[in-house]
Amino acid sequence: MRANTEFDIIVYGASGFTGRLVAEYLAGRYGVGGEVKWAMAGRSADKLAQVRDEIGAPKDVPLVVADADDPASLTAMVARTKAVLTTVGPYQLYGSALVAACAAAGTDYLDLCGEPAWMRQMIDAHDAEARRTGARIVFSCGFDSIPFELGAFFVEEIAKARLGAPVPRVKGRVRRMKGGFSGGTAASLQATMAAAAKDPSIIAYLTDPFSLANGFKGPAQPPGDKAEHDPDLDALVGPFVMATINTKNVHRANALLDHAWGQDFVYDEMVVIDPNAPPVGSLGGPNMPKPGEGPSKEERETGFFDVAFIGIAADGRQVRAGVTGDKDPGYGSTSKMISEAAICLVKDATEVRGGVWTPGAAMGNRLIKRLTDNAGLAFIDETA
Repeated sequence: MRANTEFDIIVYGASGFTGRLVAEYLAGRYGVGGEVKWAMAGRSADKLAQVRDEIGAPKDVPLVVADADDPASLTAMVARTKAVLTTVGPYQLYGSALVAACAAAGTDYLDLCGEPAWMRQMIDAHDAEARRTGARIVFSCGFDSIPFELGAFFVEEIAKARLGAPVPRVKGRVRRMKGGFSGGTAASLQATMAAAAKDPSIIAYLTDPFSLANGFKGPAQPPGDKAEHDPDLDALVGPFVMATINTKNVHRANALLDHAWGQDFVYDEMVVIDPNAPPVGSLGGPNMPKPGEGPSKEERETGFFDVAFIGIAADGRQVRAGVTGDKDPGYGSTSKMISEAAICLVKDATEVRGGVWTPGAAMGNRLIKRLTDNAGLAFIDETA
């Protein structure tokens, strides 16, 4: 992380739909020039000024012009801040130059990426440089994958406290959820599929649960590809579309934590099939918002998510946790999660070394506290 910079955080992509929500959250929660010094960045100063006025942010919110197609503008931007929070995706199309600029400059980087093949490419290309310069590169700071990675982390903390040791098996189960996935998530999936069609080697990154785990290959993992009865919930569960990226981030977190949960750790995610609950949508389709689009304020405000985590010891003893959010997952909660992750990284986790991290491995309980205090998430010990 850089020291003695003009800003703590620059929100890059602040004129887009999710970036706008991030800027609105920071303005409402932290004001301007106070505890958190932040700025809005994007391609057009006029558009940024328009968004600043529309969200009711103060006129003195600084505006920074930068463009993913102009490397010099990215270099100039990252030199002014401790961290860049970017909502400009798909990241495999628009993020590579920014990651490179941050890694070279020692500037922290946070995004909402759910694109595992690109993430692996960025790890291979920039982890060593980020370690050298002190840049902390943190992918997947939204609904994919903060509630799931931190949920696994939290239930393991419960296991250590209650059982005296971590557990080798954790289940993530989406109990209820209202609100869809973001248009950016759908666009990222489409870009990944297009890239895989051109380069079939990418498919291996998508199918291997350990593709982000620094070369570690652990035990066989549950496929989670068909409906089944879960005896631990006494419920029918089915495939969860975001498990593909979330499970990889959880296994990467375990690797970054020196396998604190064991080298035999098994983790999967599925969704509870409940005909009386709001359906968990799929990615894509004619009603999926496009990048830059999203739900109304009412839809964001009335959304929520509720995920259960079941930790199972080798002797069969269990611990349980719940992670909930008070806004729709793809936009309302995501914009708060990435904001608090950025603040936590530059304010609370200054000692964390440079390199490519997951949010939970880098910030752990400190991020849980910020999300609980500020972002409408709850982490609940549900062990009987």
